[in-house]
Amino acid sequence: MPEARPDYLRPVPAVLDEPDGGLRAAEPADEGAQSAPQTPGLTPPSGHGHSAMFLTDVIVDCGFATRERVDEAIAEARVAGRAPEQILLERNVISSEQLSRALAERYGLYHVDLATFHVDMGAANLISPNAARRYRAVPISYVDEGTLLLAMADPANVIALDDIQMITGLACQVAVASEEDIEGLILRLSTLENAVTEALEEGLEEEDEVADTAELEESAGDAPVIKLVYSILGQAVNEGASDVHFEAGEKEMRVRFRVDGVLYEAARVPKRMIPGVISRLKIMCDLDIAEKRVPQDGRVGVTVEDRKVDLRITTLPTQRGEGAVIRILDKTAALRSLDELGMNGAAREHFEKAIRKPYGAILVTGPTGSGKSTTLYAALAEINAVEKNIITIEDPVEYRLEGINQINVNRRAGLTFATGLRSVLRADPDIIMVGEVRDAETARIAIESALTGHLVLTTLHTNDAPGAVARLLKMGIESFLIASAIDTVVAQRLARKLCSHCKRRTVLRRDALLAEGFRVGGDIEAYEPVGCPRCSGTGYRGRVGLFSVMPMSDRIKDLTVSHAPESELTRVAREEGMLTLLEDGLNKVRDGVTSIQEVARVSR
Repeated sequence: MPEARPDYLRPVPAVLDEPDGGLRAAEPADEGAQSAPQTPGLTPPSGHGHSAMFLTDVIVDCGFATRERVDEAIAEARVAGRAPEQILLERNVISSEQLSRALAERYGLYHVDLATFHVDMGAANLISPNAARRYRAVPISYVDEGTLLLAMADPANVIALDDIQMITGLACQVAVASEEDIEGLILRLSTLENAVTEALEEGLEEEDEVADTAELEESAGDAPVIKLVYSILGQAVNEGASDVHFEAGEKEMRVRFRVDGVLYEAARVPKRMIPGVISRLKIMCDLDIAEKRVPQDGRVGVTVEDRKVDLRITTLPTQRGEGAVIRILDKTAALRSLDELGMNGAAREHFEKAIRKPYGAILVTGPTGSGKSTTLYAALAEINAVEKNIITIEDPVEYRLEGINQINVNRRAGLTFATGLRSVLRADPDIIMVGEVRDAETARIAIESALTGHLVLTTLHTNDAPGAVARLLKMGIESFLIASAIDTVVAQRLARKLCSHCKRRTVLRRDALLAEGFRVGGDIEAYEPVGCPRCSGTGYRGRVGLFSVMPMSDRIKDLTVSHAPESELTRVAREEGMLTLLEDGLNKVRDGVTSIQEVARVSR
């Protein structure tokens, strides 16, 4: 007779999305009437009464192998003293995935596909990779505050379950996963644990001096918190996140990653671990762990798989408790060439011509996070040469460029954009990059520098290219100086690129496009997002720039001097060939690079 199902092997409650973004366990359904799972990758048992059957019978019943092949394996197993399902696996009659599904059906448990299930790395790192490999089991999410969802290759291993519950101090509900999937996840955990190494740097400046790391030695009491923080940061870097948000809640802390400009939930931290997580972040960048009333700022350098990354940490005292936001500056991933930016056609031709001129000002405009600094770095890399003295003043220096002199703003020491720019002008520069024009004094010095034989590249916060002229006028810069000094204004945004593995062809109707503000003559063929494991179900992977390049032609200069309204500048610039952000985005939609929804989202 088949062995009885152990009491602990009960179906995992379906995990349902709450309106507030939380998770809760659904009411257990009667056996044989399991509700469909609400979480991608989590499949309930069919409820066909397989618990009284041998595993080999379940394999046949599920259609994974014929009765003849299974009987042959059973006969061979009796002689060899081995399990018949292992022989079926070795003979490639069934796959590891099919075996795990059969096990889930046999014991009436949920099956989890780790290729599509969103694993909570905070839960996964509650046990060490060595323990996970020994037990062939990994916690993959929280069912509730006191219960873990545990993915196991062998759900009948009651000793492994008991040990993991003792290690974590939490109850565990079992779901079955293939051994290959579990091994792949364990490999990720091992990589994160070994790859993330600290290199503390003193202060907020860009020195190379590394602080003493003795204070961060893992003790028995804080080792789980250290591992949790490091693994979250390592996962964020591996996924290409630009920011990590630690947000305290009433019952737990939500961890969110910003990937390709969009936030999504990555993990949940139990309430009892929240103080330790925030304290660990403060210790990493030498902040006051006792001060919880005011925000604090710090920075730390880490190395992930030979990639140097700067983390800039800001703590926030909120009503629900102290949280933190980390800006990730990957010194290699963000360096792009002009070919990779997405600027093409006449706009690319004019921009390249402008950055090769010996003098004049080039302004790159857009909101925070629109890729302005990346565009300037790409331009500097293009024109960097031994015969040119290039000096930058930035706040902060985000990425170090070989052969370029970079200065970091230090307001506490009296080094601002304006004071630094004055000093730079006495250092015989050919090309100057000012990280951002924030005040009238910096704007005036930058404009005057462009008039005295220097090529000046800088950024400004405006919504479109013609708006840069109006912004400078409001700062008190004379219109004739603006008209004489500025050569080109570039407005830009970043739109997510469609995943090349799952994007789907579609037809966009003219009336719908017109309603969204797109000027088209008829229906257009394009692509839309679908979602697959490679893009984490979002339908997007990576980002591309949308650009609107406005050359300062004679007509636009005349309008600037006469203080013409912004709408008039826009009209003339478009007559002279300037594409708006919407028009450039529509071209990229036609080329299948991004979707119409993305263009509308970032261009408004």
